[in-house]
Amino acid sequence: MRRFLLLYATQRGQAKAIAEEICEQAMAHGFSADLHCMSESEKYNLKTETAPLVVVVSTTGTGDPPDTARKFVKEIQDKTLPPDVFAHLRYGLLGLGDSEYTFFCNGGKVIDKRLQELGAQHFYDTGHADDCVGLELVVEPWIAGLWAALTKHFGSSRGREEMSGALPEAPSASLRTEPVQPELLHIESQVRHLRLDDSRGRDSEGSKQNAVSSAQSGALIEGLEATLTRSVPPLSQASLNIPASPPEYLQVHLLESAGKEESQSSVPSADPVFRVPISKAVQLTRNDAVKTTLLLELDISKTNFSYQPGDAFNVVCPNNGPEVQNLLERLELADKREHRVLLSLKADTKKKGAALPPHVPESRSLQFIFTWCLEIRAVPKKAFLRALVDCTSDGAEKRRLQELCSKQGAADYNRFVRDASACLLDLLVAFPSCRPPLGLVLEHLPKLQPRPYSCASSSLSHPGKLHFVFNVVEFVSSATTVVLRKGLCTGWLAAAVASFLQPNTQDARADGGQGLAPQVRISPRTANSFHLPSDPSTPIIMVGPGTGVAPFIGFLQHRAKLQEQHPGGDFGATWLFFGCRHQERDYLFRYCTMLVLWCPAAQDAVNVWTLQPSSDPWSLCSRAELQHFLKQGVLTQLKVSFSRGARVGEEEAPAKYVQDNLRLHRQQVARILLREGGCIYVCGDAKNMAKDVNDALVDIISKEVGVDKLEAMKTLATLKEEKRYLQDIWS
Repeated sequence: MRRFLLLYATQRGQAKAIAEEICEQAMAHGFSADLHCMSESEKYNLKTETAPLVVVVSTTGTGDPPDTARKFVKEIQDKTLPPDVFAHLRYGLLGLGDSEYTFFCNGGKVIDKRLQELGAQHFYDTGHADDCVGLELVVEPWIAGLWAALTKHFGSSRGREEMSGALPEAPSASLRTEPVQPELLHIESQVRHLRLDDSRGRDSEGSKQNAVSSAQSGALIEGLEATLTRSVPPLSQASLNIPASPPEYLQVHLLESAGKEESQSSVPSADPVFRVPISKAVQLTRNDAVKTTLLLELDISKTNFSYQPGDAFNVVCPNNGPEVQNLLERLELADKREHRVLLSLKADTKKKGAALPPHVPESRSLQFIFTWCLEIRAVPKKAFLRALVDCTSDGAEKRRLQELCSKQGAADYNRFVRDASACLLDLLVAFPSCRPPLGLVLEHLPKLQPRPYSCASSSLSHPGKLHFVFNVVEFVSSATTVVLRKGLCTGWLAAAVASFLQPNTQDARADGGQGLAPQVRISPRTANSFHLPSDPSTPIIMVGPGTGVAPFIGFLQHRAKLQEQHPGGDFGATWLFFGCRHQERDYLFRYCTMLVLWCPAAQDAVNVWTLQPSSDPWSLCSRAELQHFLKQGVLTQLKVSFSRGARVGEEEAPAKYVQDNLRLHRQQVARILLREGGCIYVCGDAKNMAKDVNDALVDIISKEVGVDKLEAMKTLATLKEEKRYLQDIWS
């Protein structure tokens, strides 16, 4: 059997699932795959490996390799390695990414580039799959072409040095047919986004209505309407190419519970987890704002949790209770919700490398596992849909599920499953004859991921406290019926403090004000570089519209304390570019914004609702409001833009978006970055804002330095390499 080494590096399970699919297909094509996570370095050795290497690697953060690849990347980036250490190695690499982010597929590109620098050569050209349009558009043809490339590699008599696999045609421009050029590593995706599309939706005020309209209109072909459960010609009449059913591998035993109460601390986690109370809650927006923004303060004084401004942390949240209940009922397991789950591997499974899912703890109840361990809202992958086909008895329903997981039904899968944010419960409601066994569900539902948030405070200013800011997310799920859902974590947090955020609420605290404080579980995130410069004299530019301003509040609090401690010290200029929709509705941290409506530690209840400055001692934002920082001189320049306009007066804003304000002050921005050695920080939405800011910076450098846009992009890439252009962005 022709053997190859198959490594994957994953953050949320996508790369692992794809690598397992390659492993499953290998035997049918006459190959044997030796599958390992990249972090399992004790199980393979590239320095002595003689078999071809296949790598599947995702991207996390703003272009970083996933956590499971950090050790691998550190080892291959060792500058003492000889340049021919991997000269014997032949490999093919599939990178996963999202073109919503500036540094698309950079996790894979970093590894690809370094392997080539150390002498390795491709036997099969690199593929870059884009989650923005659907990974399968590149993944499926890349895997299909892999077998011919491996066959050519093993069978050629000319030697491996002359071999390079040819990719089949793929319907995506994200699939490269040449090796990545090292000098374009950080700017390739930026070239793709040079164009400025002014018609692009930068404000989501009408997005809910648009999504509803789109879901209701569907796809009209020949007078028929396609839906999740019904297709139209030509798909409904097509012969289908459907994947093989993934082999089942879990055996489930349910045991009656002994009645022992379960602790949340038994949720599997690689990082230390701290259970801390919410000590204060603030609403930062008016009730008529498009989005509700909350600021929460956590009391970390009794833990050894530490942070610095710019850090992020994870909140461990549960699934929505009613959704868990509905799913258990649909699986006909509601009466066994307290039963303990024992898992084992099926003795006759054909799944190579089968292992018990590490995110499902041993001997916990069904209720606990579905609440704390499984991402029940995850959009089912095609392999899951294929497995559901075999659990469906109705012929029409079976055919539709086959269409959705087939090559011919890719567009319908994207429209009615992926883009509609359909989850397992949605599919089970839509296809009532589908009755999957519990083992199948546990095989395919991924781990419930903690949700990351930026720290919005400084421990110098608020010792023993941690602040964070978030919008209460709302989105439309239109899989079966149009449903407005709240974000899993933000909805849970908002519900936890809802009763304390109502005007004129009665003080219902007990036990000295501590008994009713909601608690959350948090864990630190891997250290990042989104921090203030070590030299306080370095000038900084901060770009943070909406809740993107959160880490910069921590920056400013920190700088304020340092200036108090070192009067007359040399502190660089600080510029903040902030943006929001309405001056009066969602101008976060303008003054003291909303006063604290709940404080368990207070002797008396505080029930104040105002947008005016206040000297109230319980104002959470009294030391964190932007005007105060400006008057103190901690903030040198505050440039505010309002996408819905501002009245003439105190805050008249000539610019609509933060990128417009950057262009208005392009001379100062270029001077700080290019002549004064300053840093620029960008925090917020990756989909539009981060790209628009990046394009604005390209324009600024191009005009102020007098170079073309390609040179300007190279300058920005250099700033990023020097950790002077830093991003904390999300989609």
